Amino acid sequence: MNEPVETPAGAEPRLIVEPGISARVAAIVEPVLESLGYRLVRVRVSGTDGCTVQVMAERPDGTMTIEDCEIASRTVSPVLDASDPVDRAYRLELSSPGIDRPLVRQSDFDRYAGNDLKIEMAVAVDGRKRFRGRLLGAEGHLARVRRDDIAADEAADILLPIEDMAEAKLVLTDALIAESLRRGKDAERLRGAQNDNQPADGQSDAPVRQDNLFQRGPGKDRDRGHHEEGE
Repeated sequence: MNEPVETPAGAEPRLIVEPGISARVAAIVEPVLESLGYRLVRVRVSGTDGCTVQVMAERPDGTMTIEDCEIASRTVSPVLDASDPVDRAYRLELSSPGIDRPLVRQSDFDRYAGNDLKIEMAVAVDGRKRFRGRLLGAEGHLARVRRDDIAADEAADILLPIEDMAEAKLVLTDALIAESLRRGKDAERLRGAQNDNQPADGQSDAPVRQDNLFQRGPGKDRDRGHHEEGE
């Protein structure tokens, strides 16, 4: 099983965060994940299967294996039970961000520069909330995007405040898949070298999504009921 990696104090904050109940869940799980050496990417509470609390997490190198999901889920689940941020029975789902991942930190916008993305703004820019194009990187807390939907009188490049975004997500392309495979293999080789050149068991080749691989449900019954293993 993989050993959790250490995260230095003062970890980079997320600039794109959740509203409402998802924000309450994020405030609880983020320090727990950081204590294990993982970074919170996103929390989403949805009506799937009655109610699903999805927590996306990753190692600092952007990968997240099945074993990492298991470690995180076993630690996060009882903390959520004790804090009780969701007022109904729910299913807890730990996953990797996936290849077409959301971007939430300034470093994400630098790491994935050169890829296509789509952005939904919480605060409109030039009267628009939706943008799509090629990510050119971050300039402070601004993301530079080369738009592919410009009119004749508009500039191709635009700077968008990251903190004013509701969501920024990579678009799945062949180039992105190839890059993700390369990043995953590089991370695997590095961890293998750090463990006497012996790769950890169960390591995945790329930071692909691990949805439905380790879930707990229902996480909390209205009468403060029991935990049981999901699928």
